Amino acid sequence: MIRHLKKGIDVEQAASADARVRGIVEGILLDIEKRGDEAVREYARKFDNWDKPAFRLSGEEIAACYDQLEPSVIDDIRFAQQQVRGFAEAQRKALQDVEVETRPGVMLGHRNIPVNSVGCYVPGGKYPMVASAHMSVVTAKVAGVNRIIACAPPFKGAAHPAIVVAMDMGGADEIYVLGGVQAVGAMALGTDSIAAVDMLVGPGNAFVAEAKRQLFGRVGIDLFAGPTETLVIADDSVDGALCATDLLGQAEHGPTSPAILLTDSEQLAKETMAEVEKQLETLETADIAGEAWREYGQVIVCDTRAEMLQVADELASEHVQVMTRDSDYFFENMTNYGALFLGEETNVSYGDKVVGTNHTLPTRGAARYTGGLWVGKFLKTCTYQRLTEEASLEIGEYCSRLCALEGFMGHKAQADIRVERYGAKK
Repeated sequence: MIRHLKKGIDVEQAASADARVRGIVEGILLDIEKRGDEAVREYARKFDNWDKPAFRLSGEEIAACYDQLEPSVIDDIRFAQQQVRGFAEAQRKALQDVEVETRPGVMLGHRNIPVNSVGCYVPGGKYPMVASAHMSVVTAKVAGVNRIIACAPPFKGAAHPAIVVAMDMGGADEIYVLGGVQAVGAMALGTDSIAAVDMLVGPGNAFVAEAKRQLFGRVGIDLFAGPTETLVIADDSVDGALCATDLLGQAEHGPTSPAILLTDSEQLAKETMAEVEKQLETLETADIAGEAWREYGQVIVCDTRAEMLQVADELASEHVQVMTRDSDYFFENMTNYGALFLGEETNVSYGDKVVGTNHTLPTRGAARYTGGLWVGKFLKTCTYQRLTEEASLEIGEYCSRLCALEGFMGHKAQADIRVERYGAKK
């Protein structure tokens, strides 16, 4: 039996909040499309209190950001980017171009072609999300994207030096101090000062996520993303303190971030709930994490691990941490998740910051049909064909009959003219 010891906010409340966000975002994007830089500047002043002559940082301003950081911080950024780059390079090598002769004289193939230009959004208004620069900029660079631009909002009234350094070290060609919907809109729609891109990537708050959703089709996006989610699957082989730490570690992302414990031990569930309250007394980000836990946290108890598997796949969570005696059971049987963290030795924070897998992942059930950001997201797999005259004659005869079957006479004519010409040469 599946039972909830704690439930989160109801569906109607969440839907109401979503509707409000949709309306605000739609208005901002329409304004940016109409007024360009003028509108972007107004929103930057309104939302970020930022009113500089130019959004784009100069080479001198970027160099000054390096000077503001301790060498050890730059070394840490370099280490994290080495891990992300190394894994992305391994993924890229797994994506091979293909060419095969399917019939005598029929050559079919595909090429993996990088997107020409990408806009990378790096959140930084509340927390300076340095790691998001690694995940988007570095991965796009490995894929071979020609033009990579990166935007992050000001942090406490200035460009955050660590974010700027991470963008630059990652390979960004243009760096802008610009946040929120105005950043995403400017990159996608283009203005006089910012040339439009072909694709948008990177996480963000509910407004940024909604802007990407509304712009999808006009530009490509990495995925539809909402607030950070974490699911901890645990049994009594671990303790409540560890479970609570891992739940709150992700709940601090924002007040609407779901953190869910799924277990077959009611005792562990109760211990974890008590431990969450205890840790909130000392956690520096308790104001955010505590609100997220109160409004969106859940504790689900099952009788069997088969029930736990069922619930986990139904939730299709962004992050899934498995801390059970047999974590391979979930590894081998789970199908819906953004990223798995197997065993108590690892955790979502490693994936978020440094281990090398990408932290831009599907939320709100999107893990049912997509994985997260990876090097392949920046590549278009495009097919091509070459035929000899003899092959064109054979394929053309089949094509002519099949076009006639469908009533596509213009298509039929394309085949017939080749059949006639190449058949006459026999």
